[in-house]
Amino acid sequence: MTSRALTVGFDLDMTLIDSRPGIHACYQALSAQTGTYIDCDLAVTRLGPPLEEELVNWFPAERIADIATLYRAMYPTHAITGTLALPGAREAVAAVQAAGGRAVVVTAKYEPNAKLHLEHLRIDADAVVGNLWAERKAEALRARGASVYVGDHTGDVRGARTAEAYSVAVATGPCDAAELRAAGADVVLTDLTQFPAWLEDYTR
Repeated sequence: MTSRALTVGFDLDMTLIDSRPGIHACYQALSAQTGTYIDCDLAVTRLGPPLEEELVNWFPAERIADIATLYRAMYPTHAITGTLALPGAREAVAAVQAAGGRAVVVTAKYEPNAKLHLEHLRIDADAVVGNLWAERKAEALRARGASVYVGDHTGDVRGARTAEAYSVAVATGPCDAAELRAAGADVVLTDLTQFPAWLEDYTR
């Protein structure tokens, strides 16, 4: 591998960012606006899959598309400022770029909102691709020649494996280290603060 050929994909929610406070606030606002009960505390323990997979727990099937559109429109107002960068996030992206590579965010999140998070938190990814979950993340990873994909969910591991990319998992989301290993992660890190040292070994 040459450093110029290096492309590393990163998941967003609970990999680069702790979006739980912002998403919790957005669900609260959605609940108030629609008059529908949502257990916001529970919902934020299940981040990773597409929004629609959470909404089916609270709204009838025929309303999901419209509610998803409403949520995404409300999201910039309620979810961006409350969201934090996870420890090591900026440094992980910078480590890829310092190695001469490209850092590409591939996420299930609605792409315009994903970009707002990165801009607000000054995480300088080279590209952002949204609206892809689990195995479908392989579409973006293959298209960009990613050899590594970093994520916190077993769905991220499946995306990496489908793309034939090295699966780096971080135990910062809803899936613990044992689940990530069982799903087929090649390496499991405690969090992204360990990523620059891992990358140095990998590129060596």
